[in-house]
Amino acid sequence: MTLRLGDLAPNFVAETTEGTIDFYEYLGDSWGILFSHPADYTPVCTTELGAVAKLKEEFEKRNVKVMALSVDGIPDHMNWIKDINETQNTTVNFPIIADQDRKISTLYDMIHPNASENFTVRSVFIIGRDKKVKLIIVYPASTGRNFDELLRVIDSLQLTADYSVATPANWKNGEDVVIAPAIKNEDIPAKFPKGHKEIKPYLRMTPQPNL
Repeated sequence: MTLRLGDLAPNFVAETTEGTIDFYEYLGDSWGILFSHPADYTPVCTTELGAVAKLKEEFEKRNVKVMALSVDGIPDHMNWIKDINETQNTTVNFPIIADQDRKISTLYDMIHPNASENFTVRSVFIIGRDKKVKLIIVYPASTGRNFDELLRVIDSLQLTADYSVATPANWKNGEDVVIAPAIKNEDIPAKFPKGHKEIKPYLRMTPQPNL
């Protein structure tokens, strides 16, 4: 199964380090990040899980719940968490799925046979409150993820979900945004009272509307 942007994220019930979890129930009305790891006790994954744990307050601020996945079992996960907490100077504060039968990995197309027949690649899925897939990024096993970039993308996704705007290249929270092409010039003052700048008829900028 290949998931695409806008698809409904498949629900599942999984054994995790925090007990049996129904994914939809876990998310509730929050946004979600589901991200996979090639295996336990791997160096890059250890740094990634530590980095995510340290961003707990940032995810909570954005109403985002996080869940990780590895194809190893719960005992390995629990012992690995001890290593993560020790070496990354943090406390893992989100569930890690034990996907030994590869059911969830297959459901989310996380195993790419030409990369590895046995292990998941570093897949990231951002899922909206409507349970639809908003973003998919796939990294090779050798490259650790940039979680600051994921926070930036979440800021963009949440902003553009609520306002008729898009975010330009390298945009960061607080910077000007692009007015959607569908908005007519005569409607801009009512929708964007902070004003706007027309660079080209198709490129109109306005201050971020939710600040």
